[in-house]
Amino acid sequence: MSTPPGRTRKLSVLVVDDEEVVADTLVQILNMFGFDASSGYSGSQAIDRANTNAFDVLVTDVVMSEMTGIEAAIEVRKILPKCNVLLVSGNNRTSDLLKSAREQGHEFEILAKPVHPSVIIDRLKSMCVLN
Repeated sequence: MSTPPGRTRKLSVLVVDDEEVVADTLVQILNMFGFDASSGYSGSQAIDRANTNAFDVLVTDVVMSEMTGIEAAIEVRKILPKCNVLLVSGNNRTSDLLKSAREQGHEFEILAKPVHPSVIIDRLKSMCVLN
């Protein structure tokens, strides 16, 4: 969708966390700060949403029960190659998962939980400059 001259498009963000309250709370905060954010609660939901929406950024927890956020990010990028990815995790297992992703040619930025929403907002603003 094209943005009319003189208007900027809101950055579209998909927040995925298997803890629904975490995803929904971050979505509310991002929307208050001018983003167009929505939530998903699993890797498969992230993939389904990417098939129907062109998100600019995927913010996802890494360790989730059904599939990891890294696996979901790889699949989302197959659908939306220009989608930026920001991972968040508080789990020690994450370094092994990131290493495996790097070996497959995928680079993702990660923030350690707990992370203050202002850090995510600043990171999103610096990741994506929209025309």
